Amino acid sequence: MGWRDPPGDRLPGKVLQSRRIIDEPWMGLRSDTLLLRDGRTIPDRLILEHPDWVDVIALTVDLNIVLVEQYRHPVRQMRTEFPAGAVEGSETPLSAIQRELKEETGYASDDWRLLGTAPVNPAWQTNRIHSFLALGARRIAAQNLDAGEMIRAAEVPFSEFVAKVEAGEVELPALQLGGLYLLDAHLRRSADPRLGLLRARGGL
Repeated sequence: MGWRDPPGDRLPGKVLQSRRIIDEPWMGLRSDTLLLRDGRTIPDRLILEHPDWVDVIALTVDLNIVLVEQYRHPVRQMRTEFPAGAVEGSETPLSAIQRELKEETGYASDDWRLLGTAPVNPAWQTNRIHSFLALGARRIAAQNLDAGEMIRAAEVPFSEFVAKVEAGEVELPALQLGGLYLLDAHLRRSADPRLGLLRARGGL
C-alpha cells in the first residue's frame, strides 16, 4: 500500500486560533495555535502565506532557452533563473506566466504545456508552484519591468544550458531544478518530434 495524505477528518488536530503578524500584498505571516487529538496544544506554529508562483522553460524554434539574470538582494547576487513570478488576483496560472514572460523578457509563445504543479514548501508555506513549457518563443516587445526589478534576458542553446547546470556553472533555484525534472518526464512521455530532438540535444 502506498503512502497517501490523510483525509480531512483524520488530520491530527484543529486550529484553535490564528494571529496575523504580517499582511502585505505578496506575503502574509500568521501564527496558529493547534489542538491535537491527544489533547496537547501547540502554540505559535508559523505559516507563510504567498500567492501561487509560476515559472516557464521557454524555448525558441532553434531550441534556445530564454533565461533571465536577475538581482536577488537577499543573496546580493545576479542570479540566472527561468522567467517566473506570482499569480495576481483572479489570474489563472497560465495567464500569469504568459504575462510574466512578456514583462521580464519581451517574449511570447502560442504553444504552452503545463509540466506540473506542487506545493512550494508545505512545512512553512501555503502556496503552490506551476511549471510550464513554452515552445516557439519569440521576442515581440521590449521588457516592461516593475519598479525595483533588475533583469537582463538572454537566449542560450538548451544543450549548453543543461551542460552548465550539470557542471555547477549555473545554479538554478531548487524549485526550478524541479522544473527540469518535470520537463524530462514530459519529454519521455511526448510523441512530439520537436521534443524528441530537444531531449537528444539537451542530454535529459
